[in-house]
Amino acid sequence: METTDLRRVIEQQLALSQQLRSRIRELEDARSAPLAIVGMGLRFPGGLNTPEDYWDFLLGDGDAVSPVPEDRPGLRAVHSPGGPRPGRSYVDRAGFLGSVDRFDPAFFGISQREAEVLDPQQRLLLATSWEAMERAGIPVRRHDRLRAGVFIGLMTSDYGDRLAHREDTRAAIDPYYGTGGGHAMAAGRISYVMGLSGPAVTMDTACSSSLVALHGAARSLRSGECRYALVGGANVFFSPDLMVSLCQSRALAPDGRSKAFLDSADGYGRGEGVGTVVLMRLADAEAEGRPVLAVLRGTAVNHDGASSGLTVPNGPAQAEVVRAALADGGIGPEEVGYVEAHGTGTSLGDPIEAGALDSVLGTGAPGRPAPLALGTVKARIGHLESAAGIAGLIKVVLMLRAGRIPASSPERDGPLNHLIPWRRMKLHVPRRAEDWPAGYGRRVAGISALGMSGTNAHAVLEDYRPAAGPAESAAAAATAVGAGRGSRPELVTLSARHPESLAALAERTAAHLRGLPAGRLAAACATLREGRVAFEHRIAVTGTGAAELADALTRAEETRRRAGKMAPAAVRLRLGPDRVLVEKGLNDVLTAFPSLRSDDDATQEAGTVFRRLLAGFGLRAEEGRPLPASAANVAELSWDGGAAPLLNRDPEAAPGLLLEALAELYRAGCDLRFPGLRAPGTVLSGDLPTYPFRDRSCWIGEPLPAAVPVTGGAGAGAGEETGNDAGDETGNGTGDETGDDGITAITAFLGEELVRIMRTEEDLDTGLTFLDAGGDSFTAMQLTVGIEERYRVEIPVDEVDIELPLSELFGRLARYIAENADHTPEEAGS
Repeated sequence: METTDLRRVIEQQLALSQQLRSRIRELEDARSAPLAIVGMGLRFPGGLNTPEDYWDFLLGDGDAVSPVPEDRPGLRAVHSPGGPRPGRSYVDRAGFLGSVDRFDPAFFGISQREAEVLDPQQRLLLATSWEAMERAGIPVRRHDRLRAGVFIGLMTSDYGDRLAHREDTRAAIDPYYGTGGGHAMAAGRISYVMGLSGPAVTMDTACSSSLVALHGAARSLRSGECRYALVGGANVFFSPDLMVSLCQSRALAPDGRSKAFLDSADGYGRGEGVGTVVLMRLADAEAEGRPVLAVLRGTAVNHDGASSGLTVPNGPAQAEVVRAALADGGIGPEEVGYVEAHGTGTSLGDPIEAGALDSVLGTGAPGRPAPLALGTVKARIGHLESAAGIAGLIKVVLMLRAGRIPASSPERDGPLNHLIPWRRMKLHVPRRAEDWPAGYGRRVAGISALGMSGTNAHAVLEDYRPAAGPAESAAAAATAVGAGRGSRPELVTLSARHPESLAALAERTAAHLRGLPAGRLAAACATLREGRVAFEHRIAVTGTGAAELADALTRAEETRRRAGKMAPAAVRLRLGPDRVLVEKGLNDVLTAFPSLRSDDDATQEAGTVFRRLLAGFGLRAEEGRPLPASAANVAELSWDGGAAPLLNRDPEAAPGLLLEALAELYRAGCDLRFPGLRAPGTVLSGDLPTYPFRDRSCWIGEPLPAAVPVTGGAGAGAGEETGNDAGDETGNGTGDETGDDGITAITAFLGEELVRIMRTEEDLDTGLTFLDAGGDSFTAMQLTVGIEERYRVEIPVDEVDIELPLSELFGRLARYIAENADHTPEEAGS
């Protein structure tokens, strides 16, 4: 081989080696990539329904422990004070959720019938997951197939057990009975309802379930399996069986309170709750402008292995899982300033856990600047069992953001557990709220969850500090229309699936805007435009300040309307002959909204630039007839059923006119894309009001409603109230169904039959699709059975198109029935 050939081969091999090393570094970086928590939703005892509620409660006094509520008769029936007795529970207090029977099935496209047998844990997970995604600014549309995974921790299925003990259960079993209570369905239902295409996994490791779910989500995100991850846990109990069992082993505190790390510890207090968080890779979250609440650095899971007993805590295993989580995140033990301990308040478990934590993070970390702060939320809201990890996680996120450590227990002055050698340990239990200890370069905290199954989990979080400082300052600077021209106009869009929800959302949003600090308006408006799903009922207002927008929302009653099903994606752009005014107005638009600019704008005609801008909003702009020179406007936008000026003879008014045109299109039902209006550097807001659900009682055994009117939508019989007299007076459907009156009667029957099958309690909105109205394949099957029984006609499967609006589906089925029904009267007695 010649020298030149040899040199070429060596160079190629060196280049290949460099590529391989670079790829290895990429894979290693991905495996330990920091993850961002960008949204949270919760329902915790004491009426705590938002992260803000939760934080206020944590900084306050007292706990959320209460007597067994009236809707848990099984728990009340087995109570017997004193020590353990066969078949009895000596505990009658816990951290209970209120109104667990209430849910908004219509919002999630679930029928009342299905909702009644749906485990409240699944219902609450749906609600908190939706809220967490809204707070993250991530709109979830059913058909988008968002690459998001769902990882849920769940332990009990008491509601299903409650149904099983009813005398009439077997006769009432239908397909929803099997899907309503299965653990696997908890994650799967969230993915189905929201259209998420990543992994959907429910995990049960007892009390560590939701933190183990967090570990699974972290692995999935870092491997690229999904871009977003919903992580949650739920715990709602009805059955007395587990309560009785725990009392037999004296695991529960008689007063229902966990007194973690105190000398008065005498067992744990049970608690209910549901929490959900949204995670992404930090780099992705920053690129998308998501509200980063905290950073997840490391997680680990292990098992006790062979020990003193299956449910007995294992100190060395606990220490090992903490070390593994630190290593996973590249965090030194001396950097951790606080640990949210498992801390159940048992005489055996607390000393073992304290010793394990001290061995790694206390005396085991000689370089730490202060003793490790130790606390647990179980002393405030109870031990949420499968949801305990997520409750602790959300607490730690709030602590990291505020730089404050709440008191560990409402018992401020009682002695600490004498079985723990505090003087030999570098541990500190805060008895009152305090600032994060000084001396740490950053705020870092750990969270432990120890399962009764022997499965242990630990996670390490740190506070989020943007590399370039707060992005809002750059965003605020970009909101000026021009030097000395005042504030940039803003567009606020709101929508809901029902007029009542829209009115409530407008009221809440207006109140939020009025209390908004200066500089955060652009972020709030961008979040409302980009981070929410556009539903049928809509409001859109424009203004140049928070107060003006809030006032506009309170006056928005007259602009609320039902958005049409067919969104006007095609618009016509009309320009006047004064090109100077057109170009001045266009320049003011691009100055107000710099994200709309393109490098090619300077070389293109104004009409071409305008059409490009409109395409960015999701509009297909066609060239319309030129405006006359005498017209008041120099640019207009029109569409079927509407028109709006884009530019008048005051170029500085152009940004506001553009927003007004977009607002009108949004109200008309057009699905628009708004990222171009977001100022560069703007980070979406994570604390805006979330969707106001219209909850109703969804409890097995509720009385069924009588006939309900069918309204809305176009098509035969739409908007007409109907009774039970569809068809002829005998109700056998054998009259003449071929005429207009017959078609109307069939349509009325279809609506009433669907209401009966789904047990709908309000007007059936025929403008919705079969699926969005709460129907599914089982509902469709039952509807065809009802049709065959009444009209003696077999309905082909392809005639029941569940993607159609009900008005169209009813019309289609009515025509088929009219053409194919057996009109031969039945023989008497046949």
